[in-house]
Amino acid sequence: MGKIYIDSVKYQIHANIEVNGLVDKPDVIGAIFGQTEGLLGDELEMRELQKTGRIGRIEAELEHKNGKTVGKIIVPSGLGMVETAIIAAALETVDRVGPYDAKITVEKIEDTRDAKRRYLIDRAKELLSKMLTEEIPDTKDVIEKVKSELRISDVRQYGKDKLPAGPDIDESEEIIIVEGRADVLNLLKHGIKNVIAIGGNRIPRTIIDLAKRKTTTLFVDGDRGGDLIIREMLQKADIDYITKAPDGKEVEELTQKEILKSLRRKIPADEYAAHVGLKKAEARRKAQMTKEEKAAEQKEEKAPPVPTEYLKMFDELKGSLTARVLDESGNIIAEVPVREIWKKLKEVDGAHAIIMDGIVTQRLVDAAAAKNVKYLIGVKKTKLENVPEGLIIYAG
Repeated sequence: MGKIYIDSVKYQIHANIEVNGLVDKPDVIGAIFGQTEGLLGDELEMRELQKTGRIGRIEAELEHKNGKTVGKIIVPSGLGMVETAIIAAALETVDRVGPYDAKITVEKIEDTRDAKRRYLIDRAKELLSKMLTEEIPDTKDVIEKVKSELRISDVRQYGKDKLPAGPDIDESEEIIIVEGRADVLNLLKHGIKNVIAIGGNRIPRTIIDLAKRKTTTLFVDGDRGGDLIIREMLQKADIDYITKAPDGKEVEELTQKEILKSLRRKIPADEYAAHVGLKKAEARRKAQMTKEEKAAEQKEEKAPPVPTEYLKMFDELKGSLTARVLDESGNIIAEVPVREIWKKLKEVDGAHAIIMDGIVTQRLVDAAAAKNVKYLIGVKKTKLENVPEGLIIYAG
């Protein structure tokens, strides 16, 4: 399992899932968020609990067997015992994933503190044994250790948000933005001092202000969490370059060679945004709009009603960068990454609706109209000069 973005994990909910069809992790997580929304009231809304760090990132390990999907779900919780039990019960109310029937059964709620106590005892025994039997270290090793500790001691608190940072932030024209304090420590250990951490779930004002004055490189973990941070940073800060740790690795565990290789591999943020279907400048413009401007734009762009089942599927797809093509009966006839929807649309017949975690552009509108598509649903739309009669567009 990957990193859990939560300050203190008290419990872990372990559950089994079975779906009567082939689905992936984003489908399962989307179904959990979508079908528990509004079920428990504002205080136990799972999306908000995750945003505020009171539950961690939901993990799902899935495998496909005989046309079905089975696997395990883990939900880390920093809530109390009663609230955690309520969240666990809510998981069992999820009865569909995408178009397929599903069943989630909670196996147990584990108190992680008991596991930590057992680990502490075992680890203390190991350390004591090692301390009693290990030879005195070589002088060269001692010198290298001291040098490493001196570099690590350079970490400081920067700005009003008191973010973990190296000593060269003010002096450097270029800075590296990472996720957390451990990432800062690792880069300092390897002599990179112009580094600063976001330090939480929200993008701090200190980072936004620095990005206006400095050339910035965003350096994140090689996992789904890193992708989500990139998307949010592109919307809220003026990022110049993007790079990631190798797949499945975290910045805090990289060697010096891996760090330097990742930094050499950085790409312009605009190029990355275009690749994943984001418009960086447009995203920042919307993020900085006043409430009145947003209300006016929403009123102007309000789309005609679309079927409820389409909106439900749209909620499940959010964050997956996936597009689905449906026939008139609501059956999924194609499912591809958003960037491949053009190619796939040319290949399929009987397309009635396109639902995607992507941007509706004029080019896609024209392609959909050529296939007599009735509904086109995406996260947002560009300025459209021509919308054919009979094509309903929803952006939300």
